[in-house]
Amino acid sequence: MLDHLGIQARDIPASLAFYDAVLAPLGARRLMEFGDVVGYGSEQPDFWLSPVDSPGDGREAHIAFAARDRAAVRAFHDAAIAAGAEVLHAPRVWPEYHPTYFGAFVRDPDGNNVEAVCHAPE
Repeated sequence: MLDHLGIQARDIPASLAFYDAVLAPLGARRLMEFGDVVGYGSEQPDFWLSPVDSPGDGREAHIAFAARDRAAVRAFHDAAIAAGAEVLHAPRVWPEYHPTYFGAFVRDPDGNNVEAVCHAPE
């Protein structure tokens, strides 16, 4: 359904460092850069980060990135911790979603709830 998603960040260098670290285990990297606007993806940019350009407080977003396996979810979690992220939920199965939903949740530098999820069984 989605082609791409963009979010805004108040501290672009901190956010780029965070997303560089946590998206690498998921197979994504910076693919396009236009000044402070950066597109991440594995084949084409489908996640975009840009500076905040509107007044007022931001609102928390929830972003779930697909992981190829549970090891990638764990690597995402480890990279987030190394980047100084707040851990919301360590990697685990979430049976309330479905029996093989395996996810980890952290906060990015702007307070967004960022998840890596694998739907495959172990």
